[in-house]
Amino acid sequence: MPVNDKKNYYRIILILGLLTGLTPFSIDMYLPGFPAIADDLHTPVAKVGMSLAAFFTGICIGQLAYGPLMDRFGRKKPLVAGLCVFVLATIGCACAGSIEQLILFRFIGALGGCACMVAARAIVRDLFPVTESAKVYSMLMLVMGIAPIVAPGIGSFVVTGFNWQGIFVVLGTIALSLLLLAVFFLPESKKADPSVSLHPLKIMSQYFVVLRQPVFIVYSSVSAFSMAALFAYISSSPFIFMTLHHLTEREFGLAFGLNAFCLIAGSQVNRLLLKYKTSEWITVQATRLQFVTAFVFLAMLLSGANSLVVTFYGVSTCLFFIGLINPNASALALVRFSKNAGMAAAFAGFFQMALSAASAVCISYFYNATEAPIAVMFCICSLFSLTSLSIAASLKKTDKIAIVKEV
Repeated sequence: MPVNDKKNYYRIILILGLLTGLTPFSIDMYLPGFPAIADDLHTPVAKVGMSLAAFFTGICIGQLAYGPLMDRFGRKKPLVAGLCVFVLATIGCACAGSIEQLILFRFIGALGGCACMVAARAIVRDLFPVTESAKVYSMLMLVMGIAPIVAPGIGSFVVTGFNWQGIFVVLGTIALSLLLLAVFFLPESKKADPSVSLHPLKIMSQYFVVLRQPVFIVYSSVSAFSMAALFAYISSSPFIFMTLHHLTEREFGLAFGLNAFCLIAGSQVNRLLLKYKTSEWITVQATRLQFVTAFVFLAMLLSGANSLVVTFYGVSTCLFFIGLINPNASALALVRFSKNAGMAAAFAGFFQMALSAASAVCISYFYNATEAPIAVMFCICSLFSLTSLSIAASLKKTDKIAIVKEV
C-alpha cells in the first residue's frame, strides 16, 4: 500500500514517529522520580532500578511475540492491543503500593508498549521502498533524539510539582492519545494473512527463515551495534558528566541535550546524503568514520587528555555517525522481506534491545572511574559493525546476498 499524497505521507510519519518515541520517553521521563519512588515505597534506589531492568526485559521478550501477530492479523490490531495493555499497566504503576508491584506493572507495560516499535518498523517496510524508508527512519530518529532532551525535564517538573505517580499519569495520557491516533488516523498497511501460523513450532521455524537471510543478519547486526553504543552512552552519561566533570544537574541537562542534537543532526544529514548516495555507501563510510573517531577518542583519553572538551568531541561525533548508520542499516535489514516483515522487524528490535542492555551492563561492570569504558565500547561496537559489513562485501562478490529472494 503506497503513500500517494504528501498530506498522508507526513501524517503517517508523524504518527509513526510518536509511536517510536513512546518507549524512550517512558524510560527517560521517570528516571528523575527514582529518589521519590524509593522514599515513598520505602525501598533503596537500587531496587527501583530493577523496574527499569524489568522494562528492558519486557521490551526484548514482547517484540518476538508481536512479529508473528502482526504478520497474521495485520499491523493495527496488535498495535492497538499493545497500547491498551500499556495504558492499563501505566495506571497500575501509578497505583502501585510496593516496589514489587511497580516492577511487575513496568514489565507488563513494556510487553504492551513494544508493539509500537515493531509496528513502526513493519509499517515503514510496507509503505516505502528502501531508498525512501531510510529517509523515513531518519525522520523517526528525530523523535528518538528529542525524547532524551525533553523527557527528563518533564519528569522533574511533574515530580516537583505533583508526585512520582503523576509521571505515570502523564505517560498513560500520552499512550491513550497515541491509541486514538492509531485507531482513527493510521492506515492498515498489511492485510491479515490467515496462512501465518501461530503455533509455537511454526513461529520458530519462520524466525529461522528470517535468520537464514544473510542481508538481514548483516544489517540488523550493524543497526544493533549502533544502538548498543547509544545506550552505553545513555547509561554512563550521568557518571561521565556529573561525577567526572562535576557538572550540575542543569549543566548535565544542557550537555545531554547537545549530544542528543548531534544524533538528530546525523539523521537529518543522512536525508540529504540519500539524494546522492546509496544506503549501503553511507552505512559503510559512516561506520568507518565512527571507528576512526572512537579510536582517536580512546587514544586521547589514554594519553591523559581527558578534558570536558575531549569527552564532548568523542561522544558527540560518535552519536552523529549513529544518526547516519542506524536509519540506513534498519532499512537495509528489512529490504528483502514482504510476507515475514513483521517477524523480521520484531527480531531486529529484539536484537537491538538485547545488545543495548548488554552494553549498559558492560559499562557498569568495567567501571574504572574514567571515561575509557565508553570510548572502548564505541570502538568495539564500530569494529563489530565493520566486520559485519566486510562479510556483506564478501558475500556480495559471490552473489550470495544478491540471490536471496523476498520472504
